Amino acid sequence: MQVLLWVLFAAIVLILVTVDLFIVNRKSREMRRREALLWSGIWILVSLIFCAGVWLAEGADKAAMFLTGYLIEKSLSMDNLFVILMIFTYFGIRAEHQRRILSWGIIGALLMRGVFIFAGLALVHALHWILYVFGGFLILTGGRMFFPAEEVHPENNWGLRLFRRFFPTSRKVPGQSFFIRRRGLASRRRLVATPLFVALLVIETSDLMFALDSIPAILAVSTDSFIVYSSNIFAVLGLRALYFFLAGWMSSLRFLKPSLALILTFLGLKMVLSDAVHISVHFSLAVVFGILVAGGLLSWAFPCPKNRRPARKSP
Repeated sequence: MQVLLWVLFAAIVLILVTVDLFIVNRKSREMRRREALLWSGIWILVSLIFCAGVWLAEGADKAAMFLTGYLIEKSLSMDNLFVILMIFTYFGIRAEHQRRILSWGIIGALLMRGVFIFAGLALVHALHWILYVFGGFLILTGGRMFFPAEEVHPENNWGLRLFRRFFPTSRKVPGQSFFIRRRGLASRRRLVATPLFVALLVIETSDLMFALDSIPAILAVSTDSFIVYSSNIFAVLGLRALYFFLAGWMSSLRFLKPSLALILTFLGLKMVLSDAVHISVHFSLAVVFGILVAGGLLSWAFPCPKNRRPARKSP
């Protein structure tokens, strides 16, 4: 039965990604908040329908695992949107170009998450004790999130510094191109990376680091490869629309980070105590959902002024 779910999952993702990224949004233009809300709703609805399909095919426990993994990845992705916003602001990327960068960023994230997920599952199945390592890592990460985060400096990104050693970059944004040809020494034209590609590179390498938190968190819920991968991918696919919908309100999500800290700490403890204490997937789902709702209500009840954005600099 799970083979059919894999086929259905692949078909849904392929169709929606093709329609969303290459048909509806093939032109560079700013995504309005109403359109972003519509696409966010579509992705959430499709995910819930798929969850219902998992329930019918695999049972309530697997459906609860899928939904819990989806909520975890979705909430962690919301935290990542703060970093993406700062990257775009830092490099001076206009709204009409952000859409294209995020489209390619999502494709890269799909590939990287697949590698991380199946590598993590291979480790868990081969070395049971690695669960304790993942659990301890989540507890440390959750504890660190209770303290003010360090300011993001895109120019210090390791991927960008490595790229600049071998490839020149431009300070201007000529249209929507990732690369341009510029006359160099001896009148020879060479490829130069634009700020659009630089921003994409920083986002992709940042997502690589984000995956180190999100993948162990989902493995705390399930080690079923289908559940882990499908829930993660459905959450990532709606990230672009969610970004444009929340772009003006991100600084209002005051209690998002403490909520994520509690969730990661809970999941870390669940992993560390897995052999001694059984925590059902339904209880885990209730805890994750309850913490997210509480964080949202507190952010609404006790708003804070907008955070200062990083100054724009040349890449």
